[in-house]
Amino acid sequence: MEKELNRGSHVVYDIHLHICFVTKYRKKVLTTNMIKDMREIIEKVLTAKRCSLEEFEGEPDHVHILIQLHPDNNISQLISSLKSATSRIIRRKYAQEIKGFYWGKAKLWHDSKCIVSCGGAPLEIIKDYIKNQSGGRQNQEGSG
Repeated sequence: MEKELNRGSHVVYDIHLHICFVTKYRKKVLTTNMIKDMREIIEKVLTAKRCSLEEFEGEPDHVHILIQLHPDNNISQLISSLKSATSRIIRRKYAQEIKGFYWGKAKLWHDSKCIVSCGGAPLEIIKDYIKNQSGGRQNQEGSG
């Protein structure tokens, strides 16, 4: 069974990213309700960027996000949008719960992030496929 590729204007793609955000100071601040609300926020941001959420779940100190990335997006800007939207809305909605972990206008997320491309064939298979290309047509006398 061959995988169906996404299509857009002048592009065919299938890009998956596994993203992990960690809470500031690795504090175990995230509750089940926060994670549930975060899913909705992430889905809205991704939809606006023509991306889609494939999987999402979290622990008290981090979340994992699997997305289908539209190639028109800058990954760093997309990550920044996801982090700022989730932090802003969750800190506002759950201010009383969060104030026990952070003070003032502290960010919810640590500045770092983990982003891993995933899906498709293993890298060695792709490398072998590329290495085994013909190299173009052979040069011939008199052709220009």
